[in-house]
Amino acid sequence: MLGPRIMTAVALLVLLAAVLGSGSLIAFHLTLALFFGAAVWEALRLFGVRRALPVAVLVAILLPALADRAAADWTALALLCVLLWALRFAPALRTGLPPPEGPRGLLFAGIYLIALFGCFISIAGLWQRSVVFMVSAMAIVWVADIGAYFAGRAFGRRKLAPGISPGKTWEGVAGGLLAVLVLSAIAAHVPLLADSFPAYLLARFGWPVWVVLMGLFVAASVVGDLFESLMKRRAGMKDSSALLPGHGGVLDRIDALVPTMPLALLLSSRAG
Repeated sequence: MLGPRIMTAVALLVLLAAVLGSGSLIAFHLTLALFFGAAVWEALRLFGVRRALPVAVLVAILLPALADRAAADWTALALLCVLLWALRFAPALRTGLPPPEGPRGLLFAGIYLIALFGCFISIAGLWQRSVVFMVSAMAIVWVADIGAYFAGRAFGRRKLAPGISPGKTWEGVAGGLLAVLVLSAIAAHVPLLADSFPAYLLARFGWPVWVVLMGLFVAASVVGDLFESLMKRRAGMKDSSALLPGHGGVLDRIDALVPTMPLALLLSSRAG
């Protein structure tokens, strides 16, 4: 599996570099729509919704037109998504998910699709500020994940959520947070990254609040990861799909971004 995993990772990096390097809004929106449609298709399958593909294609077609609106127009949606994660999805890690059959399951699926839509719209909003701003916000999640992996392998003892994701540990989360704090603090003081998300938060809120916000960001990323694992467990699936050889599906790669990107957009709004 290592070969396909590396090849897929390289292909995704090349695609990302090409789209971001082009500076083309059309290319960015089309790429965003492609991944959004794939994520919606996978989410609907995890929720046991039939005819997932037509719905996924429809929403993917609609996304570029909606993503072209000013980021400020989506602040209310970002706030709604943050509240959904705080009040509905995070508590579900303890209380469990409703059965996929019936009105409750369908309603829950619809609410998650709102959160998924909010994630991709927020990414589009962060892009409007700058590529560096968007990528640096996403990089916090990636750094947290990488830091948690290595810290968990080296020091992991206490299980974080053994019933959902047995491999995650509290020590891993702490390692991920430490990596984020160190690298984000460095990035905030690098002149070339003056327009980065960590630098913006530090300049706006100061050190004490900045540390709290970084911790909140890492916590949100962990919740997103665990929530997708919970959905897969209920559906009896190891991966959200096999679209990305060696990596599973799109949701497997963006699960931690779903709660964090609306939070990033909300924090970067002038009224946030």
